[in-house]
Parts: sequence; structure tokens; C-alpha cells
Amino acid sequence: MASWFGWKKSKKGREMGVEKKVVLDGSEIRELVENKEAFGSFIDHKFEELDRDHDGKLSVSELQPAVADIGAALGLPAQGSSPDSDHIYSEVLSEFTHGKQEEVSKSQFKEVLSDILLGMAAGLKRDPIVILRMDGEDLREFVESPSFEPEAMSIFSSIDSANVSLSKCLLMGLQQLTVEHGLPPVSDSWVSSSIVQPALQSLSGDHLEQPASQETFLEEFKKLVLGITQLLEEQPVIVAHSENTFDGTGIQRLLSNSFELNKLLDAAWRDLPKDHGKVTKDYLRITLDGMASSANLPPLGAVPQVDAIVKEAFKMVNADDGKKVDEQEFKKLITEILGSIMLQLQGNAIFVSSNSVIHETIPSSSTLLPPISTPPV
Repeated sequence: MASWFGWKKSKKGREMGVEKKVVLDGSEIRELVENKEAFGSFIDHKFEELDRDHDGKLSVSELQPAVADIGAALGLPAQGSSPDSDHIYSEVLSEFTHGKQEEVSKSQFKEVLSDILLGMAAGLKRDPIVILRMDGEDLREFVESPSFEPEAMSIFSSIDSANVSLSKCLLMGLQQLTVEHGLPPVSDSWVSSSIVQPALQSLSGDHLEQPASQETFLEEFKKLVLGITQLLEEQPVIVAHSENTFDGTGIQRLLSNSFELNKLLDAAWRDLPKDHGKVTKDYLRITLDGMASSANLPPLGAVPQVDAIVKEAFKMVNADDGKKVDEQEFKKLITEILGSIMLQLQGNAIFVSSNSVIHETIPSSSTLLPPISTPPV
């Protein structure tokens, strides 16, 4: 089956006949789920892969690979890496088993996976991931544009070049260029060893180990970047780019919509295991994470800056005291936590931008998610 994610060619990509940009916006995920025949066939295939003993049901152990794949698709660290993310993995498994079932039927698997995939599609629609094929063309355009020299001068002025060799200044200068300039992240070890270092080694002269002047920096910086463009032409690099701003507006929108808020809180409370009509505060984290997409918050463990704010909000309500609360108190605490996070983000918005080099297509051996296509290199 084709990838869930659709190609969207850049203008240059269309002219060249090469897909240089792919936008992962969740549209094909939604199309798959909404196509009853195609989704039914997909479920049959995946269920058969997971059902190792072929008894027509999935045990908790058989579900574990699916849970791991979903976590990876959400950008979570591997299970066991973080208590916060492990809560989410447990919650995903609980969604399949409804917290108590030891085996899951195909119809139950289909229903839960449908909800999860539609949630992922909604998240990608809100925060698309852009897959870029970086072949040196955009970087060359930048070097040859009128803006290159003034930007290079600005970069040099921002570098503490005193008693620093020209070669180190050049590397520090590269770190200030981004995918917007056409340069893949130089922090990636493969990019550094296969692209940056060979380009730097192509420069010659004793002056590279001497303190840098503005004139020599501009001259050698241009040579270095042009050398990188040539290497990118020979070895294009695939980069996944995403960005988001967490400023509290999503929480504010949710809190102002009492119908949606109460609907989410009712659904969360209904699925929690209760003891005489009460639950422990431990479930506050799981509930908040389940509401994250509706409040435009990242999953716990995904953005450290947001995690710090969330932890402070939990401290405010003594979420770790192990006490049990009833439905009214539980919903009140969740609302207070959301309000606290909103105020913090409104006062200090968090912008997150990430660029990850994709060294190979995601393998098709995944037990649940199909391989994600990338532009050809």
C-alpha cells in the first residue's frame, strides 16, 4: 500500500521533475481511515501481522509492538526512557484493552486504531512536517544572492573571533545558517563528517589557523559554502523540518468552549479505573496528555520547555500526594492545571523548531505503521 502521506512538490521540484519538498499534513491518513474498504483491508493485514499465535485475538504482549510504533510516530522516546512518556505508552495500551481486557478482538483493534490515527491526522494538519530534499540548489542561490555578503558580515560580527582561528570561525558561522538557507543541520554527525569536514578540508592555506579578519572570513566563508553546495549536489540530504509555537491560545480556546471541555473531561473520567467513585491524582497526567491535542500542547516528554511548565502546574495542585479525589474535584484540578499552563505560556511563549536528517527510509518491517516515503536522493 502507498504511504499515508501525500507528495507536494515545490515549484523547483516540478520544474526538475524531482520531489524536493513533501508536506506530511495527515490528509492521506484521514483518507485511509475514511475509506471503509481500504481501511478494512489495512486492518486485516496489520492484525494478521500482530496475531502471532493466530487465535483471532491480540494479547497484551502482541499489542506491545503496535504501542511502540504509535509512540515512535508521536515522537516519544523509547519505552523506559522517561516516566512521563511511559505514562503515555501505558495509556495507549489501556485504550486498546480498556484498562482491563487481556485480549483484544479485531473490531476493538480497528476502533481504537481508527481514533488514534485520526488524532495523528489532526495533529499533522495543525503542525505539518515538511520533508526537504537538500541538493545544494537553494544554498547556491543564497550564496549568489545580494543578501549573502551582508548576512555573512552580520554572522562574523556575532562571533567572538578574538584569538580564534579562521577555521573555527568558519564552523561557527555555518552553525548560524539554517534549512531556510538550504543547509542541512551541521549538528548531525553524518552531515558534519560527510559534507562539512570535506568542504573545510578543501580550503588551503596557513591563514586558516590564524586569527580571522572580516575580509578573510567573507572570502573563505563563501568558498566553504560553495564547496558544500557541490557536495550536496553529489549527495543530497533529506531533512524533516517542523515548527510550532506554544503560546496558550489553544488552551484558552478550549477553556472558553465549555461544551468541548466538559465532553473531554466526561470521556476521560468515564475510562478511568475507580475505587468507590474516586481515582488517585496519578491519573491527572494521563488525562492531561489525552487532552493535549485539543489544547495545542505537545505530548509529555516531547518538548522539555513545556514539560517544565507542566510539572510546575502539577506541583501547584499537589498531584504527587497520592490522594484520591471524586469526579468533581478531578475535573476541577484538570481545569486549574490547564489554566496555570495557559498563563505561563501567554507570559512566555515557547517556539520549537526541529530539523532531523533522515538517513534512510523508515523500514517496512514496522509492525503497525507503513513506511514513510521520502524524496529520492
